Amino acid sequence: MLKNKFAVVTGASSGIGKQIAKDFVINGASIAIISRDEKRLNEAFLEIEKEKISDSQKIIQIALDVSKFSLVENAFQNILKEFERIDILVNNAGITKDNLLMKMTEDEFDSVIDINLKSVYNTCKVVKRPMMKMDKGKIINISSIIGLIGNAGQTNYAASKAAVIGFSKSLAKEVGSRNINVNVIAPGYIETKMTENLKDEFKVKLLSMIPLKRFGNTKDVSNLCLFLASEMSDYITGQVYSVDGGLVT
Repeated sequence: MLKNKFAVVTGASSGIGKQIAKDFVINGASIAIISRDEKRLNEAFLEIEKEKISDSQKIIQIALDVSKFSLVENAFQNILKEFERIDILVNNAGITKDNLLMKMTEDEFDSVIDINLKSVYNTCKVVKRPMMKMDKGKIINISSIIGLIGNAGQTNYAASKAAVIGFSKSLAKEVGSRNINVNVIAPGYIETKMTENLKDEFKVKLLSMIPLKRFGNTKDVSNLCLFLASEMSDYITGQVYSVDGGLVT
């Protein structure tokens, strides 16, 4: 499905990002995986490399804070030297620092905005020009249902994820004439390290609100991402897809 494609996935050291990277490689892509956590990134690299279906596939890892534009710009220049182009960009890097607004510090707000939103600006700005030169490209930004419905104690996270949606819709209008697709995936409650610390009583309450009566898994998100990265989605852009078991209807 992605044979001879070159992809970049941020936040790829664990969870959803790692699963997306694995599935891209299984489907023939060469990939650059990015994360701030160098140790976990290396562990993910070793796992992902095992999924190669061809010796011609390249897997590279870059330890990087994607909230810093100059670092992102330099990293993508190096990626383009290694790869002949970038066909697919997946922005998955994200953090939470939950707190009620009255207690939330400026650092808790700013750091979430920087990682969850500024990183999307950084990578999209850097990748836009090479994609425009090719007159094609796929950009998939990972938001959250919290960006659609909000959640108490997550004003910073909700703001960042809602902004990713608005950013992506606007970018889709900017680059559509150059055959570049920009879409958003908004996962619900997916079983990852980010959600495993939820209290049991909260999990029970959540499950009662989800029509499919289960939490999602990383494969549920990755399957959609694979579709949006492939030629099967060539006439789809500016859209937001919830992967939430029907929680947001």
